[in-house]
Amino acid sequence: AEACRVISGACWAIAPVSAQPVGQDNLTVDLVAETDRPAAGSEVTLAFVAKPNPGWHGYWKNPGDAGLDTRLDWTMPAGVTAGELQYPVPDRLLIAGIMNYIYKGDYTKFVTLKIPAGLAVGTALPIRVRADYLVCTDEICVPEIETLSIDLTVGDGTITAARRAQFDDWRRAFAKPLGSEGTFAVADGVARIAIPYPASAPLADDAYFFPLTLEALNYAEPQKLTRDGDMVLVEVKAGPKVPERLEGILAVGAGQGFSLSASPGDVAASASGDAAGAIDWSAALLAFGGALLGGLILNIMPCVFPILSLKALSLAKSGASARGARIEALAYTAGVVLVVLALGGLMLGLRAGGASVGWAFQLTDARVILFLMLLVLGIALNLAGVFELATPKVVGRLAGDSPDSGWSGAFTTGALAAFIATPCT
Repeated sequence: AEACRVISGACWAIAPVSAQPVGQDNLTVDLVAETDRPAAGSEVTLAFVAKPNPGWHGYWKNPGDAGLDTRLDWTMPAGVTAGELQYPVPDRLLIAGIMNYIYKGDYTKFVTLKIPAGLAVGTALPIRVRADYLVCTDEICVPEIETLSIDLTVGDGTITAARRAQFDDWRRAFAKPLGSEGTFAVADGVARIAIPYPASAPLADDAYFFPLTLEALNYAEPQKLTRDGDMVLVEVKAGPKVPERLEGILAVGAGQGFSLSASPGDVAASASGDAAGAIDWSAALLAFGGALLGGLILNIMPCVFPILSLKALSLAKSGASARGARIEALAYTAGVVLVVLALGGLMLGLRAGGASVGWAFQLTDARVILFLMLLVLGIALNLAGVFELATPKVVGRLAGDSPDSGWSGAFTTGALAAFIATPCT
């Protein structure tokens, strides 16, 4: 997956570089320290304040199916060390089935520097860092490099009120530690994650689990989140690898989230999941009634009504008994069902073979529509007695003129009705 992201980012970047004005950054980064005078033996937080141009976005630590995370190359005084780059809760961007974990608009990342003990007050601490990152629109990507610097001085670690307020505001966009460990299990290609989360705590409809562990989940597949008491259950298609531990962020809405780690274990089905599998009989009956009503309405559509009139004429002429009428009704139904199954099987077979076809596409062709209009007009004029044509045996059966019409004629009528009616549905 890492190679795939690198290749994807590189390929996307090749063409659009010429579209980027020379010397213009599509995403600018400023380096700000929480205090310019950190104390010896303490820690100081550096903020990478990113400001993408309108329409551009940057990437999370796990960029998703494409993109690249930010890479930092530090130059610092001896003894000063930098921690890992910390990211705020990201957003999602799904393009052509490719999931991207991104940031829309301005965002800030943190790094914690450790200042060695024993340094005298007033010691200069020049910090230099080269940031390599990928910045994209919905259509193109451009790799960019920013060389940043900040000069700190060993002092008493005082943080000004304005700087503290600024950093507190940035910190609100970061995930808070959940404080409890989750559990995950992978079975039949599906990953299920049980996350301890109070039932009274808010959870938005668009809540989402952002995986930090690479290739553990299928990023582009939809996630199903359900609540079961003080537990949130996440179900999603598993990725190619089953990790020893699964880390990520549960985004609960409004840019807020909780970071967590999950270990392998048993994940029981939630009560809501069991309820979802039960049959809702009222909804089933309502759907059945709607389907029945739709079928009745279909009978008066131009696609079907002329065929039904032929059958009605046949029954009127035959004077069939009640038993005969039932047999013909069953034969008519059989004709409808078999033709629908045959058409469905034919379409599935052609699609499995790679053909891009579908039933009723022929009605988008003006020539087919013209032919059908002329055909229906000719049948109408013929039935009205304007002219007479020698009809084939099948047509005679449909009209009831053939002595051996009956169940076979009803079957043919049903098949013809289905063949003509299905494009209308």
